[in-house]
Amino acid sequence: MEKLNINQWAEEDRPREKLMHLGASALSNAELLAILVGSGSTKESAVDLMKRVLGDCNNNLNTLGKKTVHDLCEYNGIGEAKAITIMAACELGKRRQMETPEERPDLGTATLIYNHMHPVLQDEDVEEFWILLMNQNHRLIKKMRIARGGISEVSVDVRIIIREAVLANATILAVCHNHPSGSLRPSNMDNDLTYAIQKACSLMRIRFLDHVIITDGAYYSYHEKGRI
Repeated sequence: MEKLNINQWAEEDRPREKLMHLGASALSNAELLAILVGSGSTKESAVDLMKRVLGDCNNNLNTLGKKTVHDLCEYNGIGEAKAITIMAACELGKRRQMETPEERPDLGTATLIYNHMHPVLQDEDVEEFWILLMNQNHRLIKKMRIARGGISEVSVDVRIIIREAVLANATILAVCHNHPSGSLRPSNMDNDLTYAIQKACSLMRIRFLDHVIITDGAYYSYHEKGRI
């Protein structure tokens, strides 16, 4: 029976599509390695090739990591480029094991948000609007500049804010922007935007923590002022 190439498989069985839809943890070691090597040979798919290689390693990635380029090139379908790719992946896995997890900053208060964002915004001469996406423990998942505008205002699309929060699986959202003028007084546009974000977050069951206005040396917090 003729072997099917990976691109002829049902979409849900293709390693790349499977990773996109189900996440990397849903893939076997052979499938993950098949993504790296990209193709097999005329006799077997990339997945079957990597199953064979892993089988010779007793399905142990540590054993695979001890293989040399010469060892891997003994397999039909693996040349130097693929062998080097496999070795590089094994080395990255080893180095990751040696790393300590990155400490995510706690941004649970306006003061913590100010201290984190002031160095980013203190020298800007135009307004920038940033979102801070957090987990349920107020630990930062991601910060992102959403818009950059003029001296006194910046245009922000609330839909983009909510989209980014959902994509990051954030359960808490804070926003901030700078006032290059040094004024801490929120504008009517600031107020309207704050309440629009609060309403959108409520609909999406995301906790809207704060909107912090940052100047060089001070901040204004909607939460601390009791306005959200």
